[in-house]
Amino acid sequence: MFTGIIEDLGEVKKNVNTELSIITKIVEIKPGESIAVNGVCLTVTSYKSQVISFDLSEETLKKTYLSELKVEDKVNLEQALKIGDRFGGHFVTGHIEGVSKILSIKQENFAKIFEFSYPKEIGRYLIPKGAIAVDGISLTSVEVKPSSFTVSVIPYTLKNTTLGFKKVGDSVNLEPDILAKYIENFIKNKKTKKEITLNFLKKVGYL
Repeated sequence: MFTGIIEDLGEVKKNVNTELSIITKIVEIKPGESIAVNGVCLTVTSYKSQVISFDLSEETLKKTYLSELKVEDKVNLEQALKIGDRFGGHFVTGHIEGVSKILSIKQENFAKIFEFSYPKEIGRYLIPKGAIAVDGISLTSVEVKPSSFTVSVIPYTLKNTTLGFKKVGDSVNLEPDILAKYIENFIKNKKTKKEITLNFLKKVGYL
């Protein structure tokens, strides 16, 4: 579990076939632990001299754009949440639901307004002022349109995440708020669940 609060801007050292290596300033990393790389939950296979390595599964390569990363590209890094840690963003699992494109970037006062496309299947989880993880960054949607949504990004976030390096047309990983998915599942089950009444018990032979 993650929070969407980025800890470090790493730099890609190697990305060949299914092996990804990243230079990081994060210390006390252990093989086997989980780290979110641009929002994707990956398992550390090795850590040496400030370089962390991961193996990318076929599912990860299919669902994300990590295969597009090139040497020296910047990536967002966040270690998994520990019990007792301060929770500053929102619930982020690191399980990407789709890849998006940046449609526009506009200056608005001191912030920048980013507009992102989104796959049709996650549109039902997007609402104005709702939580969304973009490349692992906990953000709040401003406006939700039929095929795109916008977020307002403050200078601190631009400086400390990959959004400060992104351009129109670049890819980002999207993870909608997991709480929205739980609510959807609860409502769906509630609608299909039969209410237990005397007539129902008679019908099924209990009375």
